[in-house]
Amino acid sequence: MKSFLLRIVLWGALSWALPISPKTDQITEGDVQLAEKYFHSYYPEPEGIPVLRSKGNIYNMTDKIRQMQEFFGLRVTGQLNPQTLDEMKKPRCGVPDIGEFRTARALNRWPQKHLTYSIQNYTPDMDPADVEDAIERAWKVWSVVTPLTFTKTSADSADILISFLAGYHRSNPYDRGFDGNGGELAHAFYPAYGGDAHFDEDENWTKDLKGTNLFLVAAHEFGHALGLGHSSIWGTLMYPIYVPSDPQNFRLHEEDISRIQYLYGPPEDVYVNDDDAGGDSGDDDEFPQFPTNTPAEEPSPDMCDPHLSFDAVCTLRGETLFFKDSFMWRTSLQRKNIEKGPLSAFWPTLKGGIEAAYELEDKDILFLFKGQRYWATRANVILPGYPKNIHALGFPESIKKIDAALFDKATERTLFFSGDKYWSYDETKKSMEKGYPRKISSDFPGIAFTVDAALQHNGHFYLFSGSKQYEFDSKQKRITGIKKSNSWFGCR
Repeated sequence: MKSFLLRIVLWGALSWALPISPKTDQITEGDVQLAEKYFHSYYPEPEGIPVLRSKGNIYNMTDKIRQMQEFFGLRVTGQLNPQTLDEMKKPRCGVPDIGEFRTARALNRWPQKHLTYSIQNYTPDMDPADVEDAIERAWKVWSVVTPLTFTKTSADSADILISFLAGYHRSNPYDRGFDGNGGELAHAFYPAYGGDAHFDEDENWTKDLKGTNLFLVAAHEFGHALGLGHSSIWGTLMYPIYVPSDPQNFRLHEEDISRIQYLYGPPEDVYVNDDDAGGDSGDDDEFPQFPTNTPAEEPSPDMCDPHLSFDAVCTLRGETLFFKDSFMWRTSLQRKNIEKGPLSAFWPTLKGGIEAAYELEDKDILFLFKGQRYWATRANVILPGYPKNIHALGFPESIKKIDAALFDKATERTLFFSGDKYWSYDETKKSMEKGYPRKISSDFPGIAFTVDAALQHNGHFYLFSGSKQYEFDSKQKRITGIKKSNSWFGCR
């Protein structure tokens, strides 16, 4: 009798707390209970705050529904509707979509670069050799883009323990167990919680797509074991929903690469850094050196070609970088020689085609623009959450690319050039200034053409167009000198 009354009370609280779309009568009691369980599992409240509260102590479930709808790119209504329920019913990872360790870097990565793993047991669904192959290939997904290595061992003292388990299993204080076939496929723990990975034995694990592909799920879970949270970008490996795809032709999404390299840096053989050749490159004081064994991707341009033009120019940690196609030159007062190398040596996901760039020196962030997307990097490590769309900065939809950008230290404004117009972006307020865009020719007398690249140096603006650069005094609003673009290299 008490159990029956409890169900009645719970149903009443859920019906009141979960907004249901008035346009449909298809929502059942089971749907509401599914939603409550879903939010409790994947959109939890901070410790000590229950997911549901009585009417006398209201918890706004509309916010949870909106949060989930926004994460998955659904129409944000705040109402429990069939589309939202359909998303909740898809097979997925058991790690929450929100949580305290989604972006924590210092606390949520392994301190060592060489990790061991142990397969504690095997699923009867697959041959042990196929299980081992799927696990090994899943680790390789991450080892090829980081300085990390993963070695199989039979010892229980391995860094990461891999198990096939069914139903309730309390191997970790944070472990909720599994829910049977379908629903939650697997879960893994962040490094701070041990890094172990569990796979639901009630699933039908396969090496192909006739069941649940072990390689695809394992690669995702190992991302968590290394410190990554879920991504809201469909097509990324760290998207929480299981999306079957050809495991033989799998390619890691650039968003996944950027995020894992934010934690551990790129592979050690990508660059040479005498102070710390690897894992924490983004925190070093100097920009890493060009590798000596990186093959050229295309014919290298001559830096003293009288017709040489640049795609972008910027500063970075005391150096000046000049971008052209898939190459980059770097100069500094401390550097005797001008160095040149491929962009892919530093930003493997970008390769080339950078059209604009500028540095916020105080924040140690470099912004790189390519088409309608832009990246924020710290040295050679792309920060999480990038790339983003340039329209998020306030550009109209008609703008398809940025030609040049420079940060004015005197005003703390970034000037963006596109076509015959330019914009002023307030870096403090993070918004475009009113009254823009303006004509370049109106505010930069003598500059009646497209600006290919821009730079501020010693208080002056340097605007590049074709093979020429124009030194511009921003206070007096006049051109003070014209030289060849490559005069920075000592070319005549």
